[in-house]
Amino acid sequence: MSEAPDVTAVATVLEDDCARCILLRARNEPMSASDLSERCGVSEATIYRRLEPLREHDLVVERTKPAEGGHHYKEYRTNLDRLTVDLTDDGFEVQVRRRESMADRFTRLIEDM
Repeated sequence: MSEAPDVTAVATVLEDDCARCILLRARNEPMSASDLSERCGVSEATIYRRLEPLREHDLVVERTKPAEGGHHYKEYRTNLDRLTVDLTDDGFEVQVRRRESMADRFTRLIEDM
């Protein structure tokens, strides 16, 4: 997400207890919807509904995890590193800092040379 985040949209996503639970639980390790459901105490359907806006705002990333027997499943990991809200003369300014993968850091290093 390259554009500045919409204050209202991000606030709406983060005001939800379940969305915050997902962000907290998936912060240190990727988790399946089933694991998130168990840890957050809500149904998998609720988890999937909350994951959609989190993914739309790039606060959670999704990856497919291969499993034995040819069955695959999706895991989710928090992509949010820091959220800052500043009060300015023009209103609120939201800055979302996301986690950077090793490949992204390497690319940035090469591009900055």
